[in-house]
Amino acid sequence: MIKNDIALAIEKKSEFNRAKSLLIVETILATLKEALAEHEKIEIRGFSSFKVFRKKTGYGRDIRRKKQIKIKEGKRIKFRPGQDLKNLNI
Repeated sequence: MIKNDIALAIEKKSEFNRAKSLLIVETILATLKEALAEHEKIEIRGFSSFKVFRKKTGYGRDIRRKKQIKIKEGKRIKFRPGQDLKNLNI
């Protein structure tokens, strides 16, 4: 499923046209991106939550050269499904 598919579903279930539906989807996604950029936790009850966390510096293994390499500190986004999503038996 892509953004256009979501916009099409909104169009079918509401009185909005395709352009308005696509604008709604893009606005929601932009808002979520902005919140994550500001390290805010996003919680959509029943669906999921998103949280930015810091990944510590660590070590990994370069299997080609058979050497240990240092992995830089960074930020990651953690997705945790909500209870309703877990109950779908996917």
